[in-house]
Amino acid sequence: MIAIHDNNSPVLFHFRWIDYCQKNNIPYKLVNCYANDIVDQLRDCSALMWHYHQAEPSDIVMAKSLLFSIEQSGKKVFPDFNTAWHFDDKVGQKYLLEALDIPIVKTWVFYSEKTVLEWIDSTTFPKVFKLRGGAGSQNVQLVHTAAQAQKLTHKAFGKGFPAYDGWESIQERYRRWRLGKTNAIDVVKGFVRLVKPPRYASVIGNEMNYLYFQEFIANNDSDIRIVIVDGKAFGIKRMNRKNDFRASGSGFIIYEKKPSMSDL
Repeated sequence: MIAIHDNNSPVLFHFRWIDYCQKNNIPYKLVNCYANDIVDQLRDCSALMWHYHQAEPSDIVMAKSLLFSIEQSGKKVFPDFNTAWHFDDKVGQKYLLEALDIPIVKTWVFYSEKTVLEWIDSTTFPKVFKLRGGAGSQNVQLVHTAAQAQKLTHKAFGKGFPAYDGWESIQERYRRWRLGKTNAIDVVKGFVRLVKPPRYASVIGNEMNYLYFQEFIANNDSDIRIVIVDGKAFGIKRMNRKNDFRASGSGFIIYEKKPSMSDL
């Protein structure tokens, strides 16, 4: 029997999993992964599937701990350890790609303020600065000068960077509103979050004590992603926004393993 975490969010995957099980007569039951007795709820199950969310405070605190613990008991879980440990972690992804000898745009990670400042004096600009987490181009900026890089360095090894940038969020919401992809209420919500940031930002805390830079690839109009699902591969070409920049993502392949029911 497959256990599926019951969630009310319509944007998560569990509705599709439930529908698949029903159409294919696969035994399943809904469970509450937040319950204190969740391990007991899973005693009669061979697998657990949970589409947890990176912006849900409770999921940040305990989702990986639960899934990886259940995996150690011999049950199948999705996402499993190999799928999830590097999710939303650009630093971890850098190490992984380098360890597998997969070509990647030149990337530097520093854990010492002195080392960063010495590197700044010896390198050229522009460079692309990123935090380890963030999607949709959040926490990414083009650093044009050594002075700008030094300012980021002092902040990284000082108070750090908040996990949620309110002004950046407003700019993105406004951009989407101008394109007709969202409504004015969404823009207003962005201003509300300036005063009251989302709770997950407090749970994560400030990003600090490291700096991540990438080489800037000029005239790069797109990046290419190759997704592998159950032995099948397909590519996605994502075009850059007008007047935007992006460090090249087409120099390497990201492998993403998603579950097939045969795995479970």
